[in-house]
Amino acid sequence: MRQLFFLAAFLLVFSCMKTQKKSNSMNSKIIVAHRGASGYLPEHTMEAKAMAYAMNPDFLEQDLVLSKDDVPVVIHDIYLDDVTDVAAKFPERKREDDRYYVIDFTFEELQSLHVSERFDPKTGKQFYPNRFPKGKGSFKLHSLQQEIELIQGLNKSTGNSIGIYPEIKNPEFHHKNGKDIAQITLEVLSEYGYTTKKDNCIFQCFDAKELERVRKELKSDLFLVQLIEFPEETKQLDHFATYADGIGPWYKQVIDKKVDGKWQFTSLVEDAHKLGLKVHAYTFRADQLGDFSSFEEHVNTLLFEANIDGCFTDFPDKVVRLLNK
Repeated sequence: MRQLFFLAAFLLVFSCMKTQKKSNSMNSKIIVAHRGASGYLPEHTMEAKAMAYAMNPDFLEQDLVLSKDDVPVVIHDIYLDDVTDVAAKFPERKREDDRYYVIDFTFEELQSLHVSERFDPKTGKQFYPNRFPKGKGSFKLHSLQQEIELIQGLNKSTGNSIGIYPEIKNPEFHHKNGKDIAQITLEVLSEYGYTTKKDNCIFQCFDAKELERVRKELKSDLFLVQLIEFPEETKQLDHFATYADGIGPWYKQVIDKKVDGKWQFTSLVEDAHKLGLKVHAYTFRADQLGDFSSFEEHVNTLLFEANIDGCFTDFPDKVVRLLNK
């Protein structure tokens, strides 16, 4: 049943989209499928990734957390209880904070869990109420290796060249638990041919200390993007430029305010470009517009008026369609 659903999700979109061969260039606007086609299917599931692939973005994103047996698992957080049924299947495995951690389970155990649309573990309420219904379908967790093989296999069979955009989550937490997620992830990427800036892979992390370590201590030659979340981090571009190739800010760090109907911008993009840093902003959501009147305004304002170099989006089909105009 799951395989049939997986195939149907892929074929449905593939049949509706005009697919063109892609040749990624860091000099063009890039579209990153944020957690796959997460606006339509539960985030980071194989089904969401297959659907996103058929939408023809430039990259698919993989958030990574290590399992107990050191398998890089594709999941957004170090926690399990807000996207799976772990509390029902393994009620005795929660920690003192009442949370369930990926790192406490083997990969085999993790694959026994059912994945659903993101929800509040305390109330059970679905985070995005108008997305795929929580608890429906048959979705599972998977490894980085499994997802790479899906993407590389589709690249071969379709003639496309869609890349991967992995993010290591909370490396400090992993270090405290005796695990080196950066080293393990880089080893997996190397096994599949991702080792240099010429390869179709962008490596990202919020932890600046760890991303600098990836470049300087672990000697990675991948294209590195320093994710930024807090306002004070926008003042550290000079340092980021010593090891990173780009930055990934929250899009609200790029816009300032609207004056007489026209958006004004911070100096972040201009400052980054002066240092040779690309800017890939997150997250563009058609069902969470904020101060924009439409998704088209959101995309055009950031990608063209603010001149960012790429975006993360839960709705890659909509951004592809707008850019193809």
